[in-house]
Amino acid sequence: MRRRDFLQRSALAGALAISRPVIATANRDPAVSDSLGPDPEPFEFDELTIAELQEGMKSGKLSARTITRKYFDRIEDIDKRGPAINTVIEINPDAMAIAEALDRERKEKGARGPLHGIPILIKDNIDTADRMMTTAGSLALFASTPSQDAFVARRLRESGAVILGKTNLSEWANFRSNHSSSGWSGRGGQTKNPYVLDRNPCGSSSGSGAAAAANLCSATIGTETDGSIVCPSSTNSLVGIKPTLGLVSRSGIIPIAHSQDTAGPMARTVADAAVLLGALTGIDPRDSATRSSRGKSHSDYTRFLDKDGLRGARIGVSRAYFNFNDQVDKRMEELIRRIKKLGAVVIDPADIPTKGKFDDSEFEVLLYEFKADVNAYLAGLGPKAPVRSLKEVIEFNEKNRDKEMPYFGQDIFIKAQGKGPLTDKKYLQAVRKNHLLSRGQGIDFIMRQHRLDALIAPTGGPAWPTDWINGDHFTGGYSSPSAVAGYPHITVPAGYIFGLPFGISFFGASYSEPKLIKYAYSFEQATKVRRAPRFLPTVSFRE
Repeated sequence: MRRRDFLQRSALAGALAISRPVIATANRDPAVSDSLGPDPEPFEFDELTIAELQEGMKSGKLSARTITRKYFDRIEDIDKRGPAINTVIEINPDAMAIAEALDRERKEKGARGPLHGIPILIKDNIDTADRMMTTAGSLALFASTPSQDAFVARRLRESGAVILGKTNLSEWANFRSNHSSSGWSGRGGQTKNPYVLDRNPCGSSSGSGAAAAANLCSATIGTETDGSIVCPSSTNSLVGIKPTLGLVSRSGIIPIAHSQDTAGPMARTVADAAVLLGALTGIDPRDSATRSSRGKSHSDYTRFLDKDGLRGARIGVSRAYFNFNDQVDKRMEELIRRIKKLGAVVIDPADIPTKGKFDDSEFEVLLYEFKADVNAYLAGLGPKAPVRSLKEVIEFNEKNRDKEMPYFGQDIFIKAQGKGPLTDKKYLQAVRKNHLLSRGQGIDFIMRQHRLDALIAPTGGPAWPTDWINGDHFTGGYSSPSAVAGYPHITVPAGYIFGLPFGISFFGASYSEPKLIKYAYSFEQATKVRRAPRFLPTVSFRE
């Protein structure tokens, strides 16, 4: 099976007091609007970085309460009215009180760190033990309130971040149907791409991508199994970091597959993404994979930011991931020349020899692990959970077809339900194949052969039109080898094609985040590509 076929079939598309407690309404589909309303008002925090907001609070010109209030107003103006991009599925009713408490703490004790008082939105598959739900966008989990925070949510709270609310996503992290529309969920409806509103925001972390791009918060948290951080980051002109498996805990996150799932930051700058990544790391007793990060993780990744970081670096070009869009290829050639001028030694081509050879086995592993992992998650919610197994979710969807399956079905769910236990020989062979071909005979092989520090490729192409009839139209790009290997992958804004963003990927060996952040930052500072979205109703062919 070709990669494009796999992505379409598995639906990964790259396969995740203010006193109004819940914003989303079930089965709301605002992708097509009769009127876009007036142009959005100028926003004083447009494109402001975490460091700039932090400096405003330090000087006394800003407070966490003021910042939180203004981001709530921005959500109302942009997300729920005006262009109505529909990224926020639920507001945290305690956010203002949390912000006020953090302001008092700053005055009495000082700031906890760089995220103190900074509003962050998180994806609605990340557990929070508060007055918000965790539903993966599914009505089957409506009113589900976990008993404890996900490790990621707890780390954000400990860092002093204000969890502003939760973002819409492709329902069940885009692992329900091979005809799905990225950014659609039964609970939240369709999220739009803020650059061009009739285009798709891509991947399961679509709401996180669109929200960060539209300046509805300082940064967001997404999750990825294959492409679901990097694809929405690419199509929304963001920096997205898909970390090494084990660097960030998976506990308390509604799963697809434990061999590939991870959370990670999505932000407008490399520096902001680095700040957020440092806050998320740590050993979690609830996730054994995090033990591998001991001695390899960092609480501060900003120390690897280096404008001259590409000088002397050996960078390989993965040509096999080009040739899906002429305009992307043309821009990539210009960017490769720029990387050379920044002092990098470019090895071109440096192709992963196993490309496409583990697409079938990847999907097989995901089906097996999804059944096992989601059953374990649902059973762990306790006796009051609205559903307790994948079988019950399938039955719920059938009983509520008009709300849950108006455009596409649940064929992937049914395939997963038919799988046996994780002791099956077929599953164990597929896992071994995946790791051999993606690691030792894949990324590790090509890096050793050419003595590379990192590889680059286009992350993806311009966003496709949202299509509820046929589903996603993913055209090409890079994500699978890093996802299957469990290796790090960073995407950075690389340009615009008819107003639609695309990104460049930097990826490499296990736990090479410090190097990748250094190269990504050097590239970003030399190019400064990102610009804020204009909420255009459709594509303009005059750039």
